[in-house]
Amino acid sequence: MRYIKTPALLTALMFTSFAGLQVMAQESLTVTIKNNLGIDRNEVVTINSKDITGFLKGKNEKDIRVKNNTTGKMEPLQWIDNDGDKNNDELLFMATVKPNSSAIYTLVSDASVPVPVSQITTFSRFVPERTDDYTWENDKVAFRTYGPDAQMRTEQHRENGTLSSGIDIWLKRTPLPIINKWYKGYLTDPMFYHSDRGEGYDPYHVGASRGTGGTGIWEKDSLLVSKNFVTYKTIAVGPLRTVFELSYAPFSPYQVKETKRISLDLGSNFSKFEVMHSSAKQVPNYATGITLHQNEGEAEVLTKEGVFAYHEKIDGTYLGEGIIMQPNIIEKAFVNKSKTKDQSNLIIVTKASPKLTYYAGFVWEKSGQGANKADWDALLKKQAQIIKSPLTVTVK
Repeated sequence: MRYIKTPALLTALMFTSFAGLQVMAQESLTVTIKNNLGIDRNEVVTINSKDITGFLKGKNEKDIRVKNNTTGKMEPLQWIDNDGDKNNDELLFMATVKPNSSAIYTLVSDASVPVPVSQITTFSRFVPERTDDYTWENDKVAFRTYGPDAQMRTEQHRENGTLSSGIDIWLKRTPLPIINKWYKGYLTDPMFYHSDRGEGYDPYHVGASRGTGGTGIWEKDSLLVSKNFVTYKTIAVGPLRTVFELSYAPFSPYQVKETKRISLDLGSNFSKFEVMHSSAKQVPNYATGITLHQNEGEAEVLTKEGVFAYHEKIDGTYLGEGIIMQPNIIEKAFVNKSKTKDQSNLIIVTKASPKLTYYAGFVWEKSGQGANKADWDALLKKQAQIIKSPLTVTVK
């Protein structure tokens, strides 16, 4: 009998020990970030929540921390619920990886260690106090576009109206957030953010143009475009990524319905546009572009690389705008100069598809991020490489 019981006991002990090891194995996860490019990378990376389900079981997401194995410090992080079902879909953190190398991070659950907080952040919001802009920013750039009240004001010939689905850019030269501060100034001085008080300003004219990254349909040597957005949905504010959606009323004879999902990561000069389309009739194409303003700048059309740039000066200071996309979706790209106000644009025409993805951004000399054409071309080239070869994330 003793012979029989001993193996049973040993088996039970072995099972218990093995189960304990399984539990211990889920107390932390190793995350390896690999950089296949010969450049330094400092970017936001994403872990799908489904890939860490076992680790998260029995834990509070608020207690999750990301440890940098190189520095030993905890990194800022962000959870995102992409579909609004009140369950987080992604965990984000900022990864730093040397050229052609890997970096190791560890996920742990430790409520005793605070999540690092910084004033440097992404941000976006609907702005009812300035008619109804939607504005977004990070530590490098800021953008805005216009809503239905601004459209109605224009159509009713009232003040403060704007009729445009173009994308405006705000030239900031501070890493700190400026949206709330500039709009607060606007309440007492409508020209507040059109003057540079040391943090930047908005001298950029959009009008009916595409601004930097507005969309349309190219037909019979002209652009068919939507009016202002009609609804918005803020999905995430920050601190590492802001995400939101804008929807537009049907436009053109094709009755195109358009929803833009726009995101901006900390540290990037480029907003990511994911534009979803549907239409009553088959459309010939979808297009995006960059305003040429008074046609005094220099446009670059690198269709084979999927890189498009415009170099100009505003108030005597260099400004470079750009759009990047996968080359295989492009039908043609060209400079369209027009005598009609706001109709001169660098236009990229893409194949008609339910979804169009591209990146639009800029650099301003006074921001210290780039001073001339060569600097902006280098940033565009780097961003194109990053898009083509994203950091790979492995969780074990």
